[in-house]
Amino acid sequence: MAWNEPGNKGQDPWGNKGGNDKGPPDLDEVFRNISKRFGGKGNGLGFGGLGLILALGAAVWFLSGFYTIKTAERGVHLRFGEYIGEVGPGLRWKATFIDEVYPVDVEARRTIPASGSILTSDENVVLVELAVQYKVTDAYQYMFSAVDANSSLREATDSALRYVVGHSKMDDILTTGRDKIRTDTWAELERIIEPYKLGLTIMDVNFLPARPPEEVKDAFDDAIAAQEDEQRFIREAEAYQREVEPRARGQEQRIAEDARAYKEQVVQQAQGAVARYEKLLPEYKAAPDVTRQRMYIEAMEEVLSGNNKVLIDAKNNGNLLYLPLDKMITPPAAVSTSDDSGITSTTHLDTGAMNRNTGLPVSGRPSREDRVRQGRE
Repeated sequence: MAWNEPGNKGQDPWGNKGGNDKGPPDLDEVFRNISKRFGGKGNGLGFGGLGLILALGAAVWFLSGFYTIKTAERGVHLRFGEYIGEVGPGLRWKATFIDEVYPVDVEARRTIPASGSILTSDENVVLVELAVQYKVTDAYQYMFSAVDANSSLREATDSALRYVVGHSKMDDILTTGRDKIRTDTWAELERIIEPYKLGLTIMDVNFLPARPPEEVKDAFDDAIAAQEDEQRFIREAEAYQREVEPRARGQEQRIAEDARAYKEQVVQQAQGAVARYEKLLPEYKAAPDVTRQRMYIEAMEEVLSGNNKVLIDAKNNGNLLYLPLDKMITPPAAVSTSDDSGITSTTHLDTGAMNRNTGLPVSGRPSREDRVRQGRE
């Protein structure tokens, strides 16, 4: 049965009782009521309603223009697409739909890696890796001088690395020439990106340790070990040189000083001998025999002064008692003997002891008394 047919008692399926409810309010009537409150006549929106809408829209537009630039950022300010300046950090306002501001971080250090297998100048393949650190110094150039400044820098890094490695030898890349390759790559990279004005500044270039291909890695490890041994031997030789050279120079100086001292001594002795003979010459001319006899006696005295022999004229002298003072002062000789047990014993020999069988001293030589006695007999 339809809700408006007879017998349904006028029940509205939307919950309206008796059909008195006229449904949801009309939007036109709502705007008319608002217009009446603001002084309108109630016919549509009117001037007051339009003004209210415009005011609300202007407020929303104004509030939407506020934005914030962080401390580490700089804003690129465009008006209708034209660059008008750079915006510093802080709370800022821009005209929405008219101005555009692109924030760019200018404090952070960014890194771009580069790697690859590159053919060297001596026709060897080497695996190299490089990391470039840079930062943005000009926000506008970084945003609009190239389609993608990071991509452009990556391609320039790869080009610079291949150029430098391609003009270097593999031994230099793997060992001693790494620092030079790093500086050359840095300089070549700056030369490449300079015309493009990317607004970037290269802060550092890290040239990671290069390595040969896996197929020849063992052979190159042996070559590097041999080069390290060579450097170690060179350092050891230099250390030995630093140790021996001062010693040799000191010995040379000492020998030279001894030679000079000996020279001075010989010269002075010769000069003294010449002076002495020149002094004796007048005396010799005055009394040759006396001077000759005196010189002979002095020479014999000098020669026999260090001799322990005693000369005795036995024919013209009587009994003479001789005391061997030098033998008495000298301690008796010691003879060391050892038996089978390994114990060593020391025996002091008395030079005056006599041999029982021969009647001679233990030394085997007759004493001076015996010789004098035999001469008298």
